[in-house]
Formats: sequence, structure tokens, C-alpha cells
Amino acid sequence: MIGKLSGILDSTAPDHLILDVGGVGYVVHCSPRTMGQAGQKGDTLSLLIDTHVREDALNLYGFIDSGEQHWFRLLYSVQGVGPKAAMAILGVCPPEQLGFAIASGDKAAVQRADGVGPKLAQRIVTELKDKAAKMDITPLMPKGAKGVEGAGIAPGGVEQDAVSALINLGYTRADAFAAVLQAKGKANDNDAGNLPALIRLALRELSA
Repeated sequence: MIGKLSGILDSTAPDHLILDVGGVGYVVHCSPRTMGQAGQKGDTLSLLIDTHVREDALNLYGFIDSGEQHWFRLLYSVQGVGPKAAMAILGVCPPEQLGFAIASGDKAAVQRADGVGPKLAQRIVTELKDKAAKMDITPLMPKGAKGVEGAGIAPGGVEQDAVSALINLGYTRADAFAAVLQAKGKANDNDAGNLPALIRLALRELSA
């Protein structure tokens, strides 16, 4: 089992690269995000690796960081999601966006990946929603939202207090998390930093 490879970037293709490790070229399948950070031919490169063995093939999937690898494994844990589908999802919805999409129940974002139909997208969102809400993620807000890209739920902040308040009202953590993120994205600067206003906006999202 291969868990990590470090070597020289030999060449790249749309969905994979060849990593030269001591004169041996390893074909490693990667997401567009990892491909974009891999560097140029001849650069040194280190990738975390997931090894998948079939009767007729041994495939390596590479990740630039542990966060992307973790999401790959979470996606692969869902019945019906193979490694290629998991990588396809990461291709259209990178980790910075995937956490928000799943926590907020946005199956359409997941369904944009090749080979992922509406039933499978719904299963992914349903099975991973609670896990996404519990993770320390900093998702990108949806385009057009009145928020700062990269803003998430900061421990000890107004958003976390709003999540706690909604949980105390009987909502699940996943639903509370998603509602606060959506409310934060739509709130003006004053309401985004005001706990009662943020709770009120989140409740509106929950009742929509």
C-alpha cells in the first residue's frame, strides 16, 4: 500500500500526472485543484496517496493536502461512489466549497460531477450532512452572497453562538450550521455581527 510519494514532476495530463520517484514513473490521478498546485515539469512534488487495487488495475489517487484526501475518503465511503466519482466531485466542487454544499443540502452542486445522478447526489448529501457540519471547514460562500469568501463558522464567534442557540431550540447541528452559513451570506454588515439578527435570519432560512 502506497501512502505518500515524493519525487520530480515528469509530465501532466488533464486528469493525472506522472511523478518520477527514483527513476520510476508513477501515474497519479489528481483533481484540478491538486493539478493546479503541482508546479511545473522538473519541480519537486510530494503527494498524499490513496491506493486502489482491482483485479485488472492498480490506481493511485494523489492529493496536495490532507483536507482534500479526507473529503475523497468521505465521498468514497458513500455506497455507489467509486474513486473516479469521488475525484469527479472534487473536480467540480473542491473542498473549500464541498463542505458548504453538503452542509446546506445543495445536491445540485454535487450532481454537476460526471457520473453522479440525482439519486446518488441526494444520498451523498444525506449521508455526509452531519459529518460536514461537524468538520472544521472554511467554505466559500455562494457567488452573489454578501459575505467574505473563505468565511466559515469561527469557534467562539457570533456565528457559533447562533448555531448553539438554534440547537437549543431543537434544530439539529447540521441544520443549524447550514442555516447560519446561509444567513451570514445574505446578511448586511450590521446583521452579520449581531447575534439576535443573525438568529432571526437563520430561522427564516429554516422556515423557507
